[in-house]
Amino acid sequence: MSIVAGMYFCAMSKQQNKTITGVSIVDIGAKGKAIGKKDGNIYFVNGAVPGDICDISLKRRKKGFYEADVQKITTYSNERTQPECEHFGVCGGCKWQHLSYSAQLSYKANLVANNLAKIGGVIPEVVEPILGSAEIYFYRNKLEFACTNSRWLTKEEISSAESIPNRDGIGFHIPGLWDKVLNVKKCHLQGGISNDIRNWLRNYAIDNQIDFFDLREKKGLLRSLLVRTTTTGQVMVLVQFGADDQVIINQILSALDLAFPSISALLYVINPKQNDTIYDLDVHTFSGTDYIAEEMPSIYANQAPLKFRIGAKSFYQTNPKQAFHLYKIALEYAQLKGGETVYDLYTGTGTIALFMAQKAAKVIGIESVKEAIDDALINAAENKINNVTFVVGDMRDAFDTTFIATHGKPDVIITDPPRDGMHPKVIEQLLELQAPRIVYVSCNPATQARDLALLAQAYHVVKSRAVDMFPHTHHIENVVLLSLK
Repeated sequence: MSIVAGMYFCAMSKQQNKTITGVSIVDIGAKGKAIGKKDGNIYFVNGAVPGDICDISLKRRKKGFYEADVQKITTYSNERTQPECEHFGVCGGCKWQHLSYSAQLSYKANLVANNLAKIGGVIPEVVEPILGSAEIYFYRNKLEFACTNSRWLTKEEISSAESIPNRDGIGFHIPGLWDKVLNVKKCHLQGGISNDIRNWLRNYAIDNQIDFFDLREKKGLLRSLLVRTTTTGQVMVLVQFGADDQVIINQILSALDLAFPSISALLYVINPKQNDTIYDLDVHTFSGTDYIAEEMPSIYANQAPLKFRIGAKSFYQTNPKQAFHLYKIALEYAQLKGGETVYDLYTGTGTIALFMAQKAAKVIGIESVKEAIDDALINAAENKINNVTFVVGDMRDAFDTTFIATHGKPDVIITDPPRDGMHPKVIEQLLELQAPRIVYVSCNPATQARDLALLAQAYHVVKSRAVDMFPHTHHIENVVLLSLK
């Protein structure tokens, strides 16, 4: 075994950095990687788009294909476009900025169709056109930035003979490198004052010799920055500190509060743990409120918009304007007439539940995160919506026969699970419950297709429509209507 493994390693070592010329890029595959072909070999190529012909440098060999980087493009694709961001190609986000938006939508639609057919064995009766986003830059309402005392160096800095006295930075992790962070000057994902806040915090901390976090040693004060915004202009800032140094924390937050008086909620957490998650930590309010409020238009033109309270731990769709159109499609698929009982699984802060409540008799939302349900209850009260009920519980355990006996059998089920899809126990309950219609909203068409295959014994797929919530990335939402056989 060891001899074979050693021989395989040597063979791979010889392949690394080898140049393959004249590779034609023919498609986009899983996770948005460009697919190249030549002489019967398949290459997943970073930096290429379909229609390119390029020379590539091999990185590694995997079962059935090679991974490679573009070395030189000899023929440029007509689908190429000029990226807006100066960090493109290094940053882990917006990897499709070099691909025209119309081409992005086409490949995303194909990706959804392929996942449904190949993974789920599903061909919907009707496939509606993919819905593109009106805004393709500065559309996100939430970004999280990592702080580092050893930022990623540019090629120019590496090749320069000059010393680099300070490597503190705030930005995004380099793809595949958990301990490497790109210092971001301007991000094109989030508008408003997001870029100004991040750049100010970095400069202030450097000027005042405040320790940035060491990702390898897991120590240092300034650990991460979260910025959330709303379409109404409210801003939440949460700074994560690696130690409980109240003197310096108060110094930083007081200066930040003074520099940006428009911040609606200035929060912080103390996190001495190995991971960055805040869900098991106390969130402290330094100034303002502990939440921000978002609005979404009502489905009725003569009614006030729905209002949603968003806390630091709350889930809310990151493209809020496109979320309205996503929910309208889900509502259309639900075919509500006014007398229905609706279950909203994985309800989060109740956005879909409250949206559906505008046309349903009653809606019951269920969610595992207590803080999200707390916000959902407040959202219902503020919107004067009294035909919704929210329940805290893990879907695997709480969505059972007792739950159904308590709330009544649903006419429609809305499910919007996380990227991993639905737990097998949830699918078993859905099959036993046999609601007339299920509307499945998914941010991962691959796990959605897997779940649809399991539901196929009782349901057939009537309609499907992809909704692009994340321009310049390979991510895509998909809405599917299932009808009981």
